[in-house]
Amino acid sequence: MKLRILITSIFLLFTGIFYGQETTSNTFGKGMIHVVAKDSSWSINFAPRIQILSSFYWDEVNDKFVNPEQNTLIRRARLKFNGFVYSPKLKYKIELGLSNRDISGASVYTKNSPRIILDAVIKWNFYKNFEIWFGQTKLPGNRERVVSSGNLQFVDRSLLNSKFNIDRDLGIQIHHHFLIGKKFVTRQIVAISQGEGRNVTSGNLGGNQYTGRLEFLPLGTFQGKGDYVESDLKRETKPKVSFGISYDHNNNAVKTRSNMGNYMETDFGLHQTNIDTWFVDTMFKYKGFSFMGEYANRDASKPIALHADGTPTGDVVEVGDAFNIQAGYLLKNNLEFSARYTTINFDKQITGKSELNQYTIGASKYIVSHKLKVQTDCSYLNNQGGNNQLLYRFQVELHF
Repeated sequence: MKLRILITSIFLLFTGIFYGQETTSNTFGKGMIHVVAKDSSWSINFAPRIQILSSFYWDEVNDKFVNPEQNTLIRRARLKFNGFVYSPKLKYKIELGLSNRDISGASVYTKNSPRIILDAVIKWNFYKNFEIWFGQTKLPGNRERVVSSGNLQFVDRSLLNSKFNIDRDLGIQIHHHFLIGKKFVTRQIVAISQGEGRNVTSGNLGGNQYTGRLEFLPLGTFQGKGDYVESDLKRETKPKVSFGISYDHNNNAVKTRSNMGNYMETDFGLHQTNIDTWFVDTMFKYKGFSFMGEYANRDASKPIALHADGTPTGDVVEVGDAFNIQAGYLLKNNLEFSARYTTINFDKQITGKSELNQYTIGASKYIVSHKLKVQTDCSYLNNQGGNNQLLYRFQVELHF
């Protein structure tokens, strides 16, 4: 009911604002609705987005692919708002998720409510190259996670991201950048957050989460912020490369994957442990060729959750490391072919999980950049502790 009221209210709001308007100068891909106040005291850009995904799975048994399964769903359905208020230096972003995958994860710590809000953040450029962010948004973790899910080279992100990313949280961030010489750009980000992920309403259950990131662009900036857009759609005329390193410390964390995963509940409360996560990544683009690589590592001071009598609860921190590389080449007709390799190595003695290796090939047709595209990929998962699996996916993206 709340979700229906929200959607109806948004529809009525924009219908009322633009009642009677028949044409707009906005072009597709730049936001469906863009408004600037006559006195330039505020602006708003509104852009809906959907991803429709079909997936097909097969288990490998005795060198044969059996037990086929198929699933079609609305992978993502989102409403995005951004603009400025009072001054162009004071910006905001709001993003709402409406699909089941977007709003899932309700718990007693979110008052059992759907997790509709993805981003709700205010950004203030308060001094020269310094910007402060306050609210809920992505933490400065691995590059692949910070890249929008609408700007991906494959149907979805890699296993490294699904197992090790630190996603969104509530808190404060400071962003800064400076230039060395004529081209060499460096960026610095520091964040302090609650440490339990997005939409938590029951307070800070553990300690705080501290995240820092450094980026180096020795050959200058990418066109169109391309270091956070997969595929070389701008066809860089000169080589461009970015290197990044992130460190995240979640003090007295209460979830199995830092601010992600399951709450580690015991018979006397929540298990708490310090969790450290490292990310190292790079992005390279030149004349339609793109390459991205990432490494992730997670460790914990007390990875096994215990009851008061010392017996394990069954929850453990998913410690280990992962490595992902991917590359693609964009043809002149905006058809791209790509390949990806990902390996996951959990600490088997702690997690009981075996090594995973995934090999993926993909193809994407960019009709209007990433805003209107058709993507497909095929992955082979080598699970050293269970059945191997073949996965085929097909997805259509529409993003105003």
